[in-house]
Amino acid sequence: MPISLARVAILVLALLGLSGVARADDLADFNAAVEAAAAHNRVAIGYLRTGNVDLASIELDRLRAAWGALNARFAGKRPAVFAGNPLYVTAMTDIAMRLVTADMMLNSGRPEIAAQSLNAIREDLYKLRKSGGVAVLADCVFDANAVMDALMVYNDRSLDWSKPETGPAIAAKATAYGSILDRCDRMADEAVRKDAEFRRLVDGAKASLALIPKAIAARDADLLHRVLIELRSFDNLLAFRFG
Repeated sequence: MPISLARVAILVLALLGLSGVARADDLADFNAAVEAAAAHNRVAIGYLRTGNVDLASIELDRLRAAWGALNARFAGKRPAVFAGNPLYVTAMTDIAMRLVTADMMLNSGRPEIAAQSLNAIREDLYKLRKSGGVAVLADCVFDANAVMDALMVYNDRSLDWSKPETGPAIAAKATAYGSILDRCDRMADEAVRKDAEFRRLVDGAKASLALIPKAIAARDADLLHRVLIELRSFDNLLAFRFG
């Protein structure tokens, strides 16, 4: 059933809960509240990727509740690091609208559009934190995902190894991905760094990366394909759990 613009506006305002520009120096609390919401966002995106719309809908409901709690907590008192930053209000408004859109799209049988809205929330938060010089593990994982996308361009069994730039280009992208994994490892707090799943994903990805020089030296597109598929799996799971 169509939803009126007035209803959408009411939903956005209810989710947004922003009513002023007073500032509070409580970045740690803000980051924790964002992470509480982002955890549901990651799971919802993961369920949509595998086609489980029902479970994605449950996580979306939890995400909306967590985001509503965040806005209630920080209404009129944004962290000081975002004082005077116009992107703060823009991000908060856009995210609230994206949650409404995701809900509408799921209810209208368009899960792919809902997934786009939820992925856009990750980018909104990434840009907001970057604009304030705030660094968290989720943003490092976001960077890793982008570099992995660039590396996956070489997932092609018909690679032309005769081109002198092919091997060095693959090696450079692999090195860049490994460097970001190292940065994420350093950024993680002690509990996450020791978490068995985090260690499995980071260490497993590094082990896979170690095979890329062998594939390049042998000009073995099949080996490179297998390694890149394995790396993509680790990368997706990093985003699902920690991004």
